[in-house]
Amino acid sequence: MTPFTTLDTFVFLVYFVAISAYGIWIYWRKKRSSGKATHDFFLAEGSLTWWAIGASLIASNISAEQFIGMSGSGYRIGMAIAVYELMAAVTLVIVAVFFMPVYLKNRIYTMPQFLEQRYGKAVATTMAVFWLGLYVVVNLTAILYLGALAISSIAGLDVMACMLFLALFATVITLGGMKVIGYTDVVQVLCLVIGGLVTTWIALDLVAALAGGQGALRGMSELYVRAGEHFDMVLSRDNPSYMDLPGLSTIIGGMLIVNLNYWGCNQYIIQRALGADLHTARKGLLFAGFLKLLMPIIVVLPGIAAYALDRSGTLGDAMRPGGELNPDRAYPTLLALLPAGIKGLAFAALTAAVVASLAGKANSIATIFTLDIYNKHFNREASEQKMVWIGRVSVVVSMAIAVLLAPLMGIDKKGGFQYIQEYTGFVSPGILAMFLLGFYWRKTTAAAAMFATIGGLVFSVFLKFLPLAMDLSFLAPIGFAVDNGAGVYEIPFLDRMLIVFIMVVIGMVVMSKMAEQDGALKRMHIDRSLFRVDGGFALGSAVICVLLVAIYGIGW
Repeated sequence: MTPFTTLDTFVFLVYFVAISAYGIWIYWRKKRSSGKATHDFFLAEGSLTWWAIGASLIASNISAEQFIGMSGSGYRIGMAIAVYELMAAVTLVIVAVFFMPVYLKNRIYTMPQFLEQRYGKAVATTMAVFWLGLYVVVNLTAILYLGALAISSIAGLDVMACMLFLALFATVITLGGMKVIGYTDVVQVLCLVIGGLVTTWIALDLVAALAGGQGALRGMSELYVRAGEHFDMVLSRDNPSYMDLPGLSTIIGGMLIVNLNYWGCNQYIIQRALGADLHTARKGLLFAGFLKLLMPIIVVLPGIAAYALDRSGTLGDAMRPGGELNPDRAYPTLLALLPAGIKGLAFAALTAAVVASLAGKANSIATIFTLDIYNKHFNREASEQKMVWIGRVSVVVSMAIAVLLAPLMGIDKKGGFQYIQEYTGFVSPGILAMFLLGFYWRKTTAAAAMFATIGGLVFSVFLKFLPLAMDLSFLAPIGFAVDNGAGVYEIPFLDRMLIVFIMVVIGMVVMSKMAEQDGALKRMHIDRSLFRVDGGFALGSAVICVLLVAIYGIGW
């Protein structure tokens, strides 16, 4: 393994200085021509182009969760884990067609604002507080800690020092507002994609060397020979990882719940497009969909390459610190193998992913806290400048809390990707049901929405622990229960989400039908013309769908 050299440090510093200088330039340029201060800081209204929106979406989404957690899952499971990325591409198309017009037509800027406009203050405030807790305790902590672990293993620095550096870097970018985040994310994504592809290329070249060859194409061929089982896109029931990715229902069931909630009802994701017009927002989402198709090459293939290299003995004990296998070390271990200079580029790519995601989440925390908590419940007469100041303070406070909590959460023991999915998956079905019925069924009541919030969580917890109370082996023949290795049949995580979603929707419909009041008083303004798309968008969407069919057809 090559040490972190002076050349690597130089390459990284060039990235750091370039991002900082570009961010400062964008901030002062936009400040001179800015309009409403809150929109500039929280939304960048009307200022982001479609390519900036698409790049910012991906930069906010791709982070240590993918580089570290998903690469680790690639090592353990294989290419099937790429379903999270591939299904996201088609989900972005669905969100662009059916979600974005509703938000923009009704001038929705935050998710709690939609809930208040549709269901009332009680539901909105409850969810605002919940989202703040989720973003700080789960998202910020996981990304900070995983990113710090990776950087520490590459550069040989203290983990806490790495967390402080990442938090400080992200905070500085976030304080400039959404305009600075959006445009610096374009550069961040460029670093992420170039650095990620270079890392994948070299990883495949190392695999090729196992058979005395060289080059990524030869490496890909050799990788398929040495780890062919890792290229199954849909897992069979006898696969050890079926509990994580339960066959076909991964594609047509729970995965759709995961992605629609994440891309359509998630403040720190959808916020990038809320300040644009519909045409620009849709082009940005479509662009993000195409970028998503690249992600399996950047974050999953390296994990599979690490698996092949580890089996050959090339990695030594690097994957087993303390003698126990840790798949999440796959990507950092590969980075340590890169030659001087290239390691600095890959290091910059990983840092870019972490910082961009942290900045996006911190800005969304500031947006929800300032607009939906502070302005509505503490100071309705707050000036534009006051709200921007409160937003900046909330960024600093939330980042400080995340730094303090991250080492205490046991993130490295759970596995990074699984940690985030486990905690967000308990509430995703209820949130998605609340949004979909709020959009498209005018009779949905506030009581039904509150039921979705609480009932979705209760149902998820109930199904999680149900196997402890009864034998679910009767569900095994249809794939809805799997032996966990200890003789206990559990419901796969994604199947559980689908079941909870159906239960919540039924409960909401029953409650709304029984209620005397009519939700029409707070209905969304929707007409069919909102869902029409232009020819270019339709063509791009068709290309994404054809590519997905081809990928799954080959890897079936």
